[in-house]
Amino acid sequence: MIYVPETIKSALSALALNKVRTFLTMLGVIIGVFSVVALVAVVQGFQNYITDQFESLGSNLILITPKMSEDHDPGRTFMGNKLSLKNIDTINLYVGDKITAVTPSVRVAKVAEYKTKTYSGTVVGGNYQSYSIYGLETELGSYYTKADDSQKANLVFISSDVRKELFGDRNPVGEKIKIENTTFEILGVAKPKSPTFDDRIFMPDTSLKAAFNVEVLSSIAVKVKEGQNIEEVMREIRLALLKDMKADDFSVVTQKDVLSSIEQILGVLSSALAAVAGISLLVGGIGIMNIMLVSVTERTQEIGLRKALGATSKNIGRQFLAEAIVISLGGGVVGLLLGYISTLVVSSFIRATIPWWAIGLAMGFSVFVGVVFGTYPALSASKKDPIEALRFE
Repeated sequence: MIYVPETIKSALSALALNKVRTFLTMLGVIIGVFSVVALVAVVQGFQNYITDQFESLGSNLILITPKMSEDHDPGRTFMGNKLSLKNIDTINLYVGDKITAVTPSVRVAKVAEYKTKTYSGTVVGGNYQSYSIYGLETELGSYYTKADDSQKANLVFISSDVRKELFGDRNPVGEKIKIENTTFEILGVAKPKSPTFDDRIFMPDTSLKAAFNVEVLSSIAVKVKEGQNIEEVMREIRLALLKDMKADDFSVVTQKDVLSSIEQILGVLSSALAAVAGISLLVGGIGIMNIMLVSVTERTQEIGLRKALGATSKNIGRQFLAEAIVISLGGGVVGLLLGYISTLVVSSFIRATIPWWAIGLAMGFSVFVGVVFGTYPALSASKKDPIEALRFE
């Protein structure tokens, strides 16, 4: 252990003599660690974002969706969509005493216009109960009523982003916007909720179908009463819907089920991206070994002189190994710093975070790369014969 401080000092001095080459050698490790940390942080940010959106809806929400086609083709799934308003009547008939609200959901991407301003967002059609199901809160005006839904009233309830883009800070209640060829009156404005909801325009599902010639439902959302067993309610809903449709026509899932599936996908994606980024570390390690072998050749006379003055093969090997580890670990620290900075930038858009395991993985792999790819050059240096080394030119 008494040689360690002196060994590190010698390694740093040797690396300082070739600053540009040392930095270029570090670059592969820097890019590798940066890639691992940044990619994992971004995936974690998306996972946090999705989790936040699901949590904002509560844990007592059940979704009825069209059954995904066997080849997971969205087009085939849409064409085979059998959901209808009849299903809502069936749910109310058989499970009405265990739920507080049920709404159809029809979603289409549209452009809203107000004078010279436009906003591209999602138009969501649902009945008057969608207000409580989506957990909306009113900032200005009011939400549409059951009567508005039955009369196919051209009324909309806009989110905060839509208001800001089209009207600024002005009160838009009573103003009219145009979506495609239909004019709608703004009935109210929602309080900011989350990115998923803050770009939406809500209207009665009957109005949406009439205005945009949409017949099929995107999904049906059911809010279960507090204290009810959600798994039991799901089972009863599934049995009730079998009276209208076949088992292959629909899926009944909870927020937890959907979230779990998404998290599994993101977990696999995170691992795959980390593995791809790890290739950069491997390439960086090969670069370290290459440069260290060149360094051994360049410093053959230095090695011979040090051995002639009493340095052992272990001393020589330890120094060259220390140089490789310093290069790798230094690159890891710089890459981690750059990854942290990039995460701060991304955090302004999504709640990106760097998990501790990613930091440990990146730094641990950096040291591992230094040790593995520095060992062979260190052994090569330690085996130099001092007499032959002194003769080397």
